[in-house]
Amino acid sequence: MKKVIAVLGATGAQGGGLVRAILNDPSGEFAARAITRDKNSEKALQLAAAGAEVVVAEADDRASLERAFDGAYGAFCVTFFWDHMSPEKELAQATNMAEASRTAGLQHVIWSTLENTRKWIPLDDDRMPTLMGKYKVPHFDAKGEADDVFKGLGLPVTLLGTSFYWDNFIHFGMEPQRGPDGRLAITLPMGEAPMSGIASEDIGKCALGVFKAGDKYIGKWLGIAGEHLTGDQMASSLSRALDRDIGYNSVEPAIFRTFDFPGADDLGNMFQFFRDFADYFCGARSIEESRSLNPDLMTFDEWLKEKGDLIPRVD
Repeated sequence: MKKVIAVLGATGAQGGGLVRAILNDPSGEFAARAITRDKNSEKALQLAAAGAEVVVAEADDRASLERAFDGAYGAFCVTFFWDHMSPEKELAQATNMAEASRTAGLQHVIWSTLENTRKWIPLDDDRMPTLMGKYKVPHFDAKGEADDVFKGLGLPVTLLGTSFYWDNFIHFGMEPQRGPDGRLAITLPMGEAPMSGIASEDIGKCALGVFKAGDKYIGKWLGIAGEHLTGDQMASSLSRALDRDIGYNSVEPAIFRTFDFPGADDLGNMFQFFRDFADYFCGARSIEESRSLNPDLMTFDEWLKEKGDLIPRVD
């Protein structure tokens, strides 16, 4: 009997990567139970056709999660802040996942998380503005706060600390843009500091490595990354991959926070956290350990070779 892994966010970046990793694993140790809100969506149908068991559940409905987790060996738990942009909702959903995991008696839970930045930058620290009254980086802080929920319930949990998705250059409007001087550039408020990044598909592959490691990572916080790169290094790689002259436009976080798109203040604070605490953030994400979990771990150049054609082009 294969051990069933219930995968939340199965049609998204992280969960989808894990489902595909399980289905493509030659050892066949695990079976994928893909949890989705709509089993008739194109992505859900593709997962079913590939061999995944597709089950409907809602992160806001704990009873549906309990049903989806029933009989499983483990679960991969992830939330999607940008669907609603509410830290309170994200924490409530994470709590539902943790409580459903306990009810189902799961033997291994992975919680996809990020730092609670308020441990580094208290709310009264004016180096960074406080957002929504009680957060510094809202889409980080609620996840970090949920760590204590998973641990507090005594779950056999691995806290999997993720990194900046390189896929954001495709899907999140962070592709090279032409500035007033006419030059193409990526714009990040990182100064000369390195930033931990990863291919989103590799998060799922690393998660499979964690499950395959048995109890080695239970009770631990584990950071993963593909590379730690500066803005200049990423711009150079983009220039080579896209065969265009692409520069790096380093702006101050205060400027980035004023950009006209939803969540610019949140992301501006995120990049400031990356920059100001780069030694910690990169140090907490070992490339070597990530590669031990996922031997196919991609570098940025390798990711660009595979995905570069999907980055939107500006004439």
